[in-house]
Amino acid sequence: MLDQGMRRVVVTGIGAVSSLGMGARDFIAGIRAGRSGIGPIGQFDATGFEHVLAGEVRDFSPAQYLRRISPGQWGRSSQFAAAAARMAVEDAGVGTDGLPALRTVSCFGTTNGESQVLEDLGEQWVSQGPEHLDTQLIGQVDAGRISAAVNVELGLTGEALTLGTACAAGNYSVGYAFDLIRTGEADLALCGGADASNRATHAGFHRLGALAADVPRPFDEHRDGIVTAEGGAALLLEPLDSALRRGARIYAEVLGYGLTCDAHHMTNPHAPSIAECIRRAHRNAGIKPEDVDYICAHGTGTEANDSTEIAAVRDAFGGRVPPISSIKSALGHTMGAAAAFGALVSCAALHEGFLPASTTVRTVDPKLGPDVDCVPVKPRSQRVRVVENHGFAFGGNNAVTIFGDIAA
Repeated sequence: MLDQGMRRVVVTGIGAVSSLGMGARDFIAGIRAGRSGIGPIGQFDATGFEHVLAGEVRDFSPAQYLRRISPGQWGRSSQFAAAAARMAVEDAGVGTDGLPALRTVSCFGTTNGESQVLEDLGEQWVSQGPEHLDTQLIGQVDAGRISAAVNVELGLTGEALTLGTACAAGNYSVGYAFDLIRTGEADLALCGGADASNRATHAGFHRLGALAADVPRPFDEHRDGIVTAEGGAALLLEPLDSALRRGARIYAEVLGYGLTCDAHHMTNPHAPSIAECIRRAHRNAGIKPEDVDYICAHGTGTEANDSTEIAAVRDAFGGRVPPISSIKSALGHTMGAAAAFGALVSCAALHEGFLPASTTVRTVDPKLGPDVDCVPVKPRSQRVRVVENHGFAFGGNNAVTIFGDIAA
């Protein structure tokens, strides 16, 4: 709940580097059209893998979107974050010249950091020995460079923080940025998440038996796993009063967030902790469960995740399950960018009045309950006033963000 003296925080810019297209407009259009960004793996040699699909960014030309950083000096995850952040700034109509004077910070989440750089170095070590490691690649390894790339690209001098809370990291970054803006510690904040496809992550999920045979089918009766994916998403946050003064387009208000880390199990989600995370988000946002019109689910498409998530929602909502869908059906699992893409879609749902679909559902799993509306197959036009965005990660890291219609 907003304390007296705290500033209200809104989203005025969005940017996306995704398998559905470059820029937030193309990304949202893809979601609204029910398109899929999943296809054959091209970022690495998939020889030997039983499952060879991924949600890859196939038309990303760094030089087309980056103005200040040299792509050759930065890893793919950093490039995604910097490009999405520049898109968000341009979308907000702020102008990069004034950003440093406005006490602008950057905060981005990731799961794997610069995973492709690490893989390249690993191959060099094995084939040539440590004395032959490429020093330029070594300089690109640090995951902290993801947010640093945003600062360099936009000429920022404020804080640059990279959060490594895996698949919940995008929501962690939104919550952190929200606190900085509402307390007056910053005037603008760029937040989101970025991760690049890599062989090691794909192999890890393959070994866990968590990869889907074809496409991910969240909430489907025969769901069987995830599809690994990549991308970057960014949101520009600022105080409501400054957005109104400059006549900015406001996508949504950030109402609050909740965090828990149960450390119950490395990979298995824990319903009681997720339910508590949801309740904390509601309290922080000053809302009641009945105020939530739609949930952008974590919705990975694994048997354990979807059933646990629905159980947690039912617990936190007193038996009610609002409409809940998963954009991973279209994108795949973008790891540290997943919750950031969810936040972006949540803002679009509020601003444009629609519910994203769980596009790949064929038969909703009856074990989830007859009241589960996962918006199957096609998006739905619907006015929503409050949207809840879920991000749950390995290690028990749970993060929920709440967005609202500024006109509500």
